[in-house]
Amino acid sequence: MKIGIITNLYPPHARGGAENVVFRTVTELVSMGHDVFVVTGQPRKKGSWMTVDRSATERVYRFFPRNVYFTLDDYKQPWPVRLFWHIIDAFSPLSGRTVGAILDDEKPDVVFTHNLKGLGLSIPRAIQSRTIPHIHVLHDLQLILPSGLMLAGKEWRLTAFAPMYGVYRAICRHQFGKPNMVISPSQFIVDQYKMHAFFGNAPFLMQPNPTPNFPVVVRGDHAAGPLKLLFVGQFGEHKGIQFLLDAFVKVTQHVQLLIVGEGPLRDVVAAHAEKDKRILHLGYMPPDELVKCYGVADALVVPSLCYENSPTVIYEALNAGIPILASRIGGVGELIREGESGYLFAPGSEADFLRTVGELFTHRAEFAARYESIRTTVAPYSLDKYTARLLEFVKMVVSQH
Repeated sequence: MKIGIITNLYPPHARGGAENVVFRTVTELVSMGHDVFVVTGQPRKKGSWMTVDRSATERVYRFFPRNVYFTLDDYKQPWPVRLFWHIIDAFSPLSGRTVGAILDDEKPDVVFTHNLKGLGLSIPRAIQSRTIPHIHVLHDLQLILPSGLMLAGKEWRLTAFAPMYGVYRAICRHQFGKPNMVISPSQFIVDQYKMHAFFGNAPFLMQPNPTPNFPVVVRGDHAAGPLKLLFVGQFGEHKGIQFLLDAFVKVTQHVQLLIVGEGPLRDVVAAHAEKDKRILHLGYMPPDELVKCYGVADALVVPSLCYENSPTVIYEALNAGIPILASRIGGVGELIREGESGYLFAPGSEADFLRTVGELFTHRAEFAARYESIRTTVAPYSLDKYTARLLEFVKMVVSQH
């Protein structure tokens, strides 16, 4: 089967878990013998706006969307520039024409789209006008809010800026049209898009994200030494890294904090690590190195202040057999069994976070002994089962199409 996958970012250009999901899916589909091509964005290059990578097993078409900046540079821009960027992203026909030409050449049996903001919202219409079966996979709220972020404690903005957000959603709804099917890893995201009447009457199907298939290194004695908490993610305020650093100062138990990632608050993280020797700033790590962190950590901390969908880092940690301390926000709670595979705390509440650290510290030996049962909570979401389920969806869509 020939499968097209369209996404705004694809490694080596990546921001978070969505790109990991796409890359793992492509790798697995190729290993199963399917003919897969990827269409994605790239930064502006002198003398060339489009490249084709045929050295990989999959073909990767990379093009610059001919906007004022590449999507990974958004945090550097003042709001008037970002507004102009959104207008071009929504209305420019160039990305749709570029993708349409690729589709005419490749003639896929089905097309999966993932995050498209920053690549161009004329793309869905280009797919649907060619009557190619189209399945969209949701990762966040970026079609509902321009930033894609809804922050805890700042929900009032939804009312204060309701007219502006209403116009934005109407544009995104119109441009995105009606896919044949929409897949979401969390019920929270499904409810949000249904509430705002996206995708016409296209069917929504729940499909949790895939767990990675890389080997897991397991530490022998989780009861020895300090309790090791691990943070993995973007160093942005919305991911709760500033909250975590401020709250960690008040932890009284024998605890270490390992921090892996990159982002705008890198200097803040480095400064805290310099001041507090219990904090280890490890920088960015590729997946094969990150596995080692899961092997030594006692728990993963997910202190998000934004309404999350279904963070891939949680799947990775549970697959490694370690519990989660996470904000009770968005779709996060759908993955964690309170007291069995971790604890949830109120987003932004230092007191509640410190409570969960104390609970984990008290019961660390019990969680270590529960290693196998924690892993079984995500066993149904293995990568091979995930892709097999996607192919079942494809058969459904193609037969109905």
